[in-house]
Amino acid sequence: MQPPKALRRTKIVATIGPATLEPKVLRNLIEAGATTLRLNFSHGTEEDHQRSIRSIRQTSFELNQPVAILQDLQGPKIRLGRFETGSIVVKNGDP
Repeated sequence: MQPPKALRRTKIVATIGPATLEPKVLRNLIEAGATTLRLNFSHGTEEDHQRSIRSIRQTSFELNQPVAILQDLQGPKIRLGRFETGSIVVKNGDP
């Protein structure tokens, strides 16, 4: 006897990209057993990621199947956004 899906600790992770964001493909991944969908935040814009998350959530809702979203960042890196002047120099002791 298998434990209920909510109690399973093992996750099946599928990486999502431009080729897999079509609703039909997302639906197929979730129906095939994917429980976590991974977004690579090293690529794409904030708008791309928001669109991806909305699409995943919508498909998850339509299938009545909870799906986790894993946001994969590129290692230890300070992310501040864009600077008006293009770049700045930060020195030890600067506020």
